[in-house]
Order: sequence, then C-alpha cells, then structure tokens
Amino acid sequence: MSENDKSRNQSKASGAADVGQAEVKQKFDEANEKGYFGTVTDPTPNANYTFAGQAKGAPTPETDEQLRAEAQKARNQ
Repeated sequence: MSENDKSRNQSKASGAADVGQAEVKQKFDEANEKGYFGTVTDPTPNANYTFAGQAKGAPTPETDEQLRAEAQKARNQ
C-alpha cells in the first residue's frame, strides 16, 4: 500500500470519527437537557422531605411559594 493510499484511508477514518463524535455529542446534549446527568432540579434539602423535616415544619416547594419559584428557576436553567 502506497503512502497516498494510507493517507486517503486515514482521512476516511477521520471523517467517520468526526461523524461519530457529532452523533455522540448530540446524544449527550439531549440527555443533559433532560437532566439525566445529575442536574439539580430542586434546591430544597432532602431532609426537608423527610418525616422529621416535615414535623419541624421545614418548607418544600409544595408548601412554600419562594421555594417553588427557586425550584422552577433551577429546573429551567
């Protein structure tokens, strides 16, 4: 195989890798938008949702208007 053939084959492989990278990036971006990579959608501490938290009157987005606004803002980012 000549140097030109090797070079041509490498450029074909490089083009295929670029297409593959674009596809992976697209899938990654879609999953990231859906929040599959640990996006915090609710800044309320988890303890507020427990029985102990509720017994102490800890607010949640369901019970506090300000936390509801913060949760919506975090979700939309």
